[in-house]
Amino acid sequence: MVGKICVIGGGPSGLSVLCWFAKLKREGKVIPEIVCYEKQTSFGGLWNYSWRTGSEEHGEPVHGSMYRYLWSNGPKECLEFPHYTFEQHYGKAIPSFPPREVLFDYLKGRWNQEDIQKYIKFSTVVRDVVYNKATDDFTVSVKDLQKDQVLDGERFDYVIVASGHYSVPNIPTFAGIEKFPGRVLHAHDFRDANEFAGKRLLLIGASYSAEDIALQCLKYGAKSIICTWRSKPMGFTWPKEVDERPLVQRFDGKVAHFKDGSKAEVDVVMMCTGYLHKYDFLREELRLKSRNVLYPPGLYKGIVWQEGGNGKLLYCGAQDQYYTYTMFDVCALWAVKYIEGEMNVPDKKTMESDWKAWVARNKTLKDGHEEIDFQTDYVQDLARDCGSDYPYDLDVGDILHTWKGHKSNNILTYRDQSFASKFTGVQSPIHHTNFMYALDDSLETFMHQKK
Repeated sequence: MVGKICVIGGGPSGLSVLCWFAKLKREGKVIPEIVCYEKQTSFGGLWNYSWRTGSEEHGEPVHGSMYRYLWSNGPKECLEFPHYTFEQHYGKAIPSFPPREVLFDYLKGRWNQEDIQKYIKFSTVVRDVVYNKATDDFTVSVKDLQKDQVLDGERFDYVIVASGHYSVPNIPTFAGIEKFPGRVLHAHDFRDANEFAGKRLLLIGASYSAEDIALQCLKYGAKSIICTWRSKPMGFTWPKEVDERPLVQRFDGKVAHFKDGSKAEVDVVMMCTGYLHKYDFLREELRLKSRNVLYPPGLYKGIVWQEGGNGKLLYCGAQDQYYTYTMFDVCALWAVKYIEGEMNVPDKKTMESDWKAWVARNKTLKDGHEEIDFQTDYVQDLARDCGSDYPYDLDVGDILHTWKGHKSNNILTYRDQSFASKFTGVQSPIHHTNFMYALDDSLETFMHQKK
């Protein structure tokens, strides 16, 4: 039986780990000593909205990338916990695309099912994790941000990295941008679309951030929006205010010059260029280095790090995501069962060929539909490994494929669609206000306002 576990990060992935351990304890099982370090003042990870950008109150980089008026960009039926449904939480069926506050409240309901807060040390940032070969354990050094105190290193048998990978912005550069006379920012620092009412925006990027921020800024009154792409356009049928162009090449004052020879004057440049996997607190042989992909290399089952730490360093939630809460949930249970000695893992060579096969398949995926099927196979694989401890069918591929189709049909109305819960069978009601006209994103208005 292992003695002590360190969980780094108190967001959906880290808290799923704590919930599964707490459930074992509640059922009378012996569990290890657990410490979860969370640098923010409360739990929730990215879902814990902060008005701050740049640095937080202690001088640490702000973790949050959430903005006001953010609504789920995928059906809630795809992230619903099988063992804690939305109906269980809210006492009734709710629409398929809730705003952030409604999803966060649901998450907190799940987390409060178990006695986990006692394991979390808030306002504590991990500074250094070293694997001790001689003793086959780790020394973890942290800083207490409230007391402004670097604490002595503590020893742990296992370390679970659940610090997320959507908080360190990837910021490219472009000729002339240093003299651009307007606002330049990364989506990480975007907080309120009202700031850009009446403005001409250039969004650099063609993935989910660009797609959603374009809709948000359009919704709250932006004059025009150009989305500029590197490899391929998003390809949606946009309204007349939104335009897609090949990659911007340079700036001349307020004028952006594009690869197709066109140019346009803009007031704001926003980089929707993604995020970096960044684990500066880990020693070199423990650090995952990857782009944002569905199967990062070097991880058996997408969880157990193979390059160092003797199988005792685990990552939870390191993948790009179609599945979210349910994937974190089953990853966490897999990790807990592994630490408890209940997972039969093969020899090193077999583990290596297993993760390499997943990585190779990941590289062959041609479109979003193949990516959905890939991640469906991945979560199903983990659930199978967990056996009777996870007796749920997490396959929501059909909903995800339909959602993809809705977006292709009309990017403005896909959030107005309704899906049925996989676990209760109940069809979600249609929201009282179409997304593009629903300007109040509060839980109160979402749950209770009538047409």
